[in-house]
Amino acid sequence: MADLNKTKVTIFTQNYRIKGSIELMPGARVTDFMVEAKDFIAVTDAEIWELGDRKIMSAPFLNVSRQHVQIIVPQH
Repeated sequence: MADLNKTKVTIFTQNYRIKGSIELMPGARVTDFMVEAKDFIAVTDAEIWELGDRKIMSAPFLNVSRQHVQIIVPQH
């Protein structure tokens, strides 16, 4: 089984801001992850926020449609 690193990200869609973690191979960049992604991106420890800063929900796992991702930013 591949050794994966959890990377915290913020994902922006047209209507939502999603905070959570994605699993990257060691040394991989978020850009590489997005290029390789299929139709959905698996996000763990997810929080979904309206763009007006109202938290809608939390979920241990969430699939985000890749076609709706406008911006993805790694967190430090």
